[in-house]
Amino acid sequence: MKLLIIEDDINLANTLARRLTKQGFQCQLAHNKEQAIRVATEYTPSHILLDMKLADDNGLTLITPLRTLLAEAHIVLLTGFASIATAVEAMRLGANDYLTKPVDMLTLVRALAGKTEPVNELVAADAHTMSAERLEWEHIQQVLHANQGNISATARQLNMHRRTLQRKLQKKPVQQ
Repeated sequence: MKLLIIEDDINLANTLARRLTKQGFQCQLAHNKEQAIRVATEYTPSHILLDMKLADDNGLTLITPLRTLLAEAHIVLLTGFASIATAVEAMRLGANDYLTKPVDMLTLVRALAGKTEPVNELVAADAHTMSAERLEWEHIQQVLHANQGNISATARQLNMHRRTLQRKLQKKPVQQ
């Protein structure tokens, strides 16, 4: 099973690729809209894991071109900002599934497999959700990116003292 992971968070993309490779997927990565179309054309994946927020782009806008290129590909949209409206829109545009972050590996593999293919037993040992610390770190990174690296604006938006935010940013991202 050939999987294209379209995710702008390089650390998360690499982690997903490592874990999904253990589940039998051959993974390729793309980090933006243009790269995603190019890799999809060259790699012709059978499965696509698409993040809804790609830097300044919206992953929803990629569903139609990907579906046109790869009519049979199984597309799963992954988002940290779930809503009924975006779920309906994603399905209308041609996504096969819609998952919210954090997502456990068992749920992710089942969604990618279309819930019909057998799921590798290794997934069960790895089936746990993202830790609260990792989720907080990723949320801080998203808000910081949305504020173009402005720490003061990010601290205000997160309702956090600026120095507390700076201390959190100095720490390395927690695993999981």
